[in-house]
Amino acid sequence: MEHSPEHSQHAPGPSSALTLTNLPSSSSSSSSSSRVHEEGENNGQRNDENLHHQEQEHEQQRSGVSYHLNISISNVARIHIRDDVWSCLVVLVTFWFFASMTLILGYYGSVTLELGPNGSRLIQTNPFFVQSIKVKELIKQKPGLMLYGFHGPPPSDVEISWTETHDAFVPANLHKEWLFFLNKGSKVNISYAMSSTSSSPLSLVIAQGTQSLVDWIEDPSYPNLTLSWNIIYGRGKIQQEIPKSSNYYIAVRNLNSEEVEIQLNFSFNALIYDTTQAHCRCSLGNRLCTFELYLLGENAAVLSSPGPNEETSNSNWYVKVSYGPRWITYFVGSGVMTILILLAFRICKIFQSIDGIGFHAGGMQSERAPLLPEKDDEISSWGSSYDSVSHDEEDLEEWLAKTFPEGKPSNEGDSNNTRCLCVVCFEAPRDCFFLPCGHCATCFTCGTRIAEDAGSCPICRRKMKKVRMIFTV
Repeated sequence: MEHSPEHSQHAPGPSSALTLTNLPSSSSSSSSSSRVHEEGENNGQRNDENLHHQEQEHEQQRSGVSYHLNISISNVARIHIRDDVWSCLVVLVTFWFFASMTLILGYYGSVTLELGPNGSRLIQTNPFFVQSIKVKELIKQKPGLMLYGFHGPPPSDVEISWTETHDAFVPANLHKEWLFFLNKGSKVNISYAMSSTSSSPLSLVIAQGTQSLVDWIEDPSYPNLTLSWNIIYGRGKIQQEIPKSSNYYIAVRNLNSEEVEIQLNFSFNALIYDTTQAHCRCSLGNRLCTFELYLLGENAAVLSSPGPNEETSNSNWYVKVSYGPRWITYFVGSGVMTILILLAFRICKIFQSIDGIGFHAGGMQSERAPLLPEKDDEISSWGSSYDSVSHDEEDLEEWLAKTFPEGKPSNEGDSNNTRCLCVVCFEAPRDCFFLPCGHCATCFTCGTRIAEDAGSCPICRRKMKKVRMIFTV
């Protein structure tokens, strides 16, 4: 007994606890009650920590699912916008290419002109698309053609007169023609004298342009196809004033079965352009003439032919007129059109972003809320990217009641799993949603099959465009 105090003084903590067992019962009961109280407090603190930790993990899981789906949806939208931009750019470039080729080869393509004596033809074009006018004589055997360049269209107030006489033998059912280029306001006097031995009438016309002459040749009895239509016999005179600057054909046709001889006298009082103020002149005798156009300001060119003489009395001039394209206009136009279409897509994207921000701000709380009711089992971890499922549960239950009137499906174990299982197979969880309605009612396999077969949502019957997989974290 004397060693007990010494032992209790030098012994470690456990042996002191042993000495407590030799104390009276009152001290023993008080010690045990204090230990029980301390253990209860420790257990309570551990339970609180576990609950707080579980809540944090649950919140992280919710936020992780929402964050993952937001990234996937934004990526899909960005890919669609990029595809639309490239598609529009390809269509724009193709359209502009064909439009440019149509202007260069079609509207501003090269043409062949035929000029008669004392011809004075004005050539005007758009300087924004044409940089130069090139004129070349095709048959280089009759000199005298001239090209004049002006800063603006010159006046056609110069009067010139000349006379031509033609003795013609017109075969049966054929015709003879003479071409002249006459400006507006010119006058033509035609005198004719048929051979005294001929008793058959002829048809004499003044036709404006090649098409009018062709129409008259096909139907010579119809008078409205030409500017002037006459049946001539014996001697006479015809007068005609020119209403428009163009090529005019004076033609005689024999509608009889025998050849007819006729003498024609053409007297012209024509108006031609004043070429004294031209800033450039070029003779087409032995070379190609080029007239450069100014981008800003008016430009005009006049192509003139000499008067009739003994060498050229029965001949016309054939020239080729071509236009040099102003390439800078086509390149700048392509760039401007590309910039405009990109700006349009940029503005549309900005408006879409603004609408998306408003949508996310209004539905932030609903996105972070659990998308399916919490369950005690593992199914509580499944989710959806659209909160429209919770609003359409009543429609889904009505659809299930119509589909299975006897009650529960055969593959369903309990009623709590109905809202989490695929409404088609009742085996796999709902891990997909439909676009654009956003309903989540089937598994990805069944949803894909529905989209391929029917193509409509089983809840709202809207047309399905795509089926998206839901990923859980």
